[in-house]
Order: sequence, then structure tokens, then C-alpha cells
Amino acid sequence: MDKLTDLLEFETMLLGRYSLTSQRGAGRLDRSAYTLLYRLRMEGAMSIGQLSEALGLDASTVNRQTAAMRRAGLVDRIPDPDGGMARKFQVSAQGAEQLEADRAAAVGHLDTILADWSRDDLGALVGYLERLNTDIEHYHGRPWPRP
Repeated sequence: MDKLTDLLEFETMLLGRYSLTSQRGAGRLDRSAYTLLYRLRMEGAMSIGQLSEALGLDASTVNRQTAAMRRAGLVDRIPDPDGGMARKFQVSAQGAEQLEADRAAAVGHLDTILADWSRDDLGALVGYLERLNTDIEHYHGRPWPRP
């Protein structure tokens, strides 16, 4: 690995192996549901087409994911609030509760893992990850809303 980007690719591959949000078990969201719910929570109701574009996934994939999430009570299918023809999905009360529980668990895991890090080191990591993510989003033309 001669280039730093080779090392970065390796480290991001390893990071991708871990999930702080879906420690398999009863009541935990899988990674795709967590991501989709997070996007809906931040952006509001979205159609299959909008979700497909936002997530960079095929509409049939998003359709399967939202159907499974609907059966699980995580999302509600609603008429377009703007009067359009396409039905939209919004986070249900149960979905919001589960998302918040999983998010709190993930933050708790990070608090434990990073307990020995200085505030400056943690701030630097957050800054670099945000920069990397926004550059990737720009490259793909799919920005992600941020809090």
C-alpha cells in the first residue's frame, strides 16, 4: 500500500464491517432501515423515486425496503402533502421511537469506545469524517441533509 488512499480504503472497509446501530437482536433496525428512517426524519415525507435518488438505490430496492418497513410498522404511506400523485412515506411513531432507541445505543457505544480520546481528537475525527462524507456526496451529486 504505497498511497495513503490505499490505506484509507482499507480503513473505511474495516469501518464498514462494524455497525453500532444494528447489534442483531429483537427490536433492532437493520442498516438499510436505519439509514432510510434517518433520511425521512431529516427531510420529511418522500416518495419511492425521491428516496431512490437520495440514497442512490434502484427504485425496486427501495420499494422492497419500504414495504418491509411498512409491514414492521416503521413507516406510514401517505398521500403527497403537496398534492402530487405519488404516495409518500413518513416515519411512523413506532419508527421514530425505534430510530431514537438505536441512535441512542449507537451514541452510547461510541461514548464507550472513544472514552479515552481527547475532545480535540474527537473533534478532529468528526471534522474529517464530515469533510470526507460531503466530498463523497458532492462527487455523487447526492448531498445528505445535516442537523
